[in-house]
Amino acid sequence: MPGTPITADPAPTDGLLPDTVAQTIKIAKRSGAARTFSLYVHVPFCTVRCGYCDFNTYTAEDMGPGASRTSYADTAIAEIGFAADVMNASDIPARQLHTVFFGGGTPTLLPAADLVRILDAARSQWGIAEGAEITTEANPDSVTRESLWKLAEGGFTRVSFGMQSAVNHVLDTLERTHRPENVPTAVAWARQAGLEVSLDLIYGTPGESLEDWRTTLDTALQLQPDHISAYGLIVEEGTKFGAAVRRGTQADTDPDDQADKYLLADTLLAERGYHWYEVSNWAHDPDRRGINQARHNVAYWRDQDWWGVGPGAHSHLAGVRFWNAKHPAAYAQRLTTGVSPAIGRETPDAEARRLERIMLGVRLSEGLAIADFDDDEPLDRAEITKLIADGLIDGAAALRGRIIPTLQGRLLDDAITRRLAGF
Repeated sequence: MPGTPITADPAPTDGLLPDTVAQTIKIAKRSGAARTFSLYVHVPFCTVRCGYCDFNTYTAEDMGPGASRTSYADTAIAEIGFAADVMNASDIPARQLHTVFFGGGTPTLLPAADLVRILDAARSQWGIAEGAEITTEANPDSVTRESLWKLAEGGFTRVSFGMQSAVNHVLDTLERTHRPENVPTAVAWARQAGLEVSLDLIYGTPGESLEDWRTTLDTALQLQPDHISAYGLIVEEGTKFGAAVRRGTQADTDPDDQADKYLLADTLLAERGYHWYEVSNWAHDPDRRGINQARHNVAYWRDQDWWGVGPGAHSHLAGVRFWNAKHPAAYAQRLTTGVSPAIGRETPDAEARRLERIMLGVRLSEGLAIADFDDDEPLDRAEITKLIADGLIDGAAALRGRIIPTLQGRLLDDAITRRLAGF
């Protein structure tokens, strides 16, 4: 998307943050609008790298000192200690963790005891707020009844299973390691352990019919998860899928096909009491009480604060963004030598922040508050009127002061962003 380029600077080796971070957090607290603080823990290990995946993941079990599956928990714990020291030295007020999310990769390739040790280290450094959401991603074939019980006993509250599809040939195309029958077993184990359950689905895989997608949705709904995410497959550069599409050996995705599948998903999910709160996410909330939303992701979309632990992990504190060395060995080596694992840092300017606020806001069912944009750069009222006329945003909501996409608008949220941003 066009806009003012953001120039990244090298991150300081001591990790210290600009004075503006502490000042912003203190001002927000005094005003009664305290910023929440979350933790993301990236676990980069996978048994197989799926052909569509462009995440920072690795299939090797051992990539050197501090970068093996067996030593990774200690490395992550070292960064948690480093992060706490940096925030103390930067005079950032102490805050308990609002949410914790273990992503990857496949976090549950680590022993449950290691994941709990990492969580315990975070609890020791910052504390965890009462009722906090604590999630781990998992593949349906990477857990056991016993491992899920250990996670629940250790403080985890939620597991997000990468189901993707209930159809074998679609899973084969995606190069997923599990079979459809793994999913209900894993969900049942999670329920027995008292964990909330989310299912991640992918639609639009080449070769997937509309009926295949209906089968996946029906199967997921039969399991009665608390939350469902559904993402249209994106063929990314640098992936095996991307190379196959360029060679012509793999069909590309079809935007019209994906639109049809999104509409089917929204219809079937709504019929069963799941309501969208972000373009790709639905919470089981038949009475519309705002329950079962993925609070960690909501914190991202609302521009709150988080520290990202792990190779390639990104962090955000009061408008300052920074990110770690990508390769696990390089990441671990920096921590071992007492150097910040962060290698880059940026502070987006006013134009970039405005664009981001629009982009995130128009993805949410709560929408974008028109009044939040200052007089210097107000939203274009004429463009808002045109978006209403085009059926992309809710006219009644706009009269109440909020930009909320219609169903058609959800399919074209990038276009809404461009138009509101003046591109």
